[in-house]
Amino acid sequence: MKTEFISTVPVLPSQHIARDLDWYAHNFGFVKTFGDHMYAGMRLEEIELHLQWHADTADDPLLGGSVVKIFVKNIEPYFEALVIKGILKCDKLRKNTPWGTHEFGLYDLNNNAIFIVEDIESSAEKTS
Repeated sequence: MKTEFISTVPVLPSQHIARDLDWYAHNFGFVKTFGDHMYAGMRLEEIELHLQWHADTADDPLLGGSVVKIFVKNIEPYFEALVIKGILKCDKLRKNTPWGTHEFGLYDLNNNAIFIVEDIESSAEKTS
């Protein structure tokens, strides 16, 4: 029997779990699903992210610089909602990239890059 891959859950470093849960809720619409001040999970429709607290010391570095790509279909309504909220400027949506996507991104409070990406091929299928 072949292994079936079900999903992936990125775990992002955080200096302050409660603050970061609020940030993701306010800016993206994520809802906390479990956790405490050391480790927490959140969900937006079918996307799940986890946050893990780090002290940002030599023994427990925060590091930052993690990258999460969230793949969606029909990117524009979500992008427009974030523009209306003042989270993004209207020129941040990159359409028809050389690598075949429409996408935008920003950094969270711990310098993790969050990209929302639509595969152009899947968006073409939607309009066919």
